Amino acid sequence: MASESHLISGVSVGAAGNVLMGVRLLSRVATEICNGKLRPYGVSAVQYSLLEVIDRTEPTTRAALARVEQLDKSTLTRDLKSILIEGWVHEVREGANGRSRPLALTKSGEQVLHDAKSAWLAAQIELRSVLGQEGFSALSATVERIARMSKRTPTGR
Repeated sequence: MASESHLISGVSVGAAGNVLMGVRLLSRVATEICNGKLRPYGVSAVQYSLLEVIDRTEPTTRAALARVEQLDKSTLTRDLKSILIEGWVHEVREGANGRSRPLALTKSGEQVLHDAKSAWLAAQIELRSVLGQEGFSALSATVERIARMSKRTPTGR
């Protein structure tokens, strides 16, 4: 009975059709590939992604980062802590008000982005290869659709 599969609203749910576990597997594989490529540069996939977003939007606030990356406050705080400790990001005093502390890359953060860019791109190529063209296209379309849906809901979820 453990390998039995049931249909719920036309979706196979069971050992091979568990959507949640499939997405979790995809996430683990993607993270492992990216972390493996970035490891020689001393940066993780999550750190690199945050540095990249900060670079594109700086100076940026934590609230803006959370919106762009669709992260909750505690996850963003945890992820930012490591890049602040590494000295890759700093709080910008100019233009800051009492409620926000904008973030920007330091020279060291810019250097990490520059040095690790080829590894990041190699990881993206490997991920596309693992997914195949059809899988990559389906994933891209799904991510775009979910992002549009989450922007329309009051809580973002």
